[in-house]
Amino acid sequence: MTATPSTTRDTGPSDPSELPERSRPVAEALAAAGVTAAIRVLPDSARTAAEAAAALGCEVGAIANSLVFICDGAPLLVMTSGAHRVDTAFLAERLGTGPITRATAQQVREATGQAIGGVAPVGHPAPLRTVVDTALEAHPLLWAAAGHPHTVFPLTHRELLHVTAGEPAPVTAG
Repeated sequence: MTATPSTTRDTGPSDPSELPERSRPVAEALAAAGVTAAIRVLPDSARTAAEAAAALGCEVGAIANSLVFICDGAPLLVMTSGAHRVDTAFLAERLGTGPITRATAQQVREATGQAIGGVAPVGHPAPLRTVVDTALEAHPLLWAAAGHPHTVFPLTHRELLHVTAGEPAPVTAG
């Protein structure tokens, strides 16, 4: 059976207290930014872009992965298309920074308050410098993790830029 592509907003729990604890700050940050997307609780984990795309019935490229790196001694959140791998050398050159390295699991949790596999673009203890992959603009609706491996939410590229105060940039040379 083939999944029907998910191209419209979805409904989720109407009461934030029904969400996993790590998803509540995400719901609050979205509401504060005026994004009306409902967080959807999935029956199975969606730790990878491929798992999320399969669960949602969308293209893997429409999954907005939240990846944390260390850049010039500070966390850097890169929102990339699930169809891409971040080229850290290319991105560092593009941003005019020192080397960009993958954050450890502990650094990710310290920066976001969330664990790898469920990192959301928002709901962190403090704002993070954010780069948003320009490839995400090709998709009318994106899906991002909502702070927990079983939660996701829909938003547009424009909303993603707004809620993260992100800088649009290509994240790979290809």
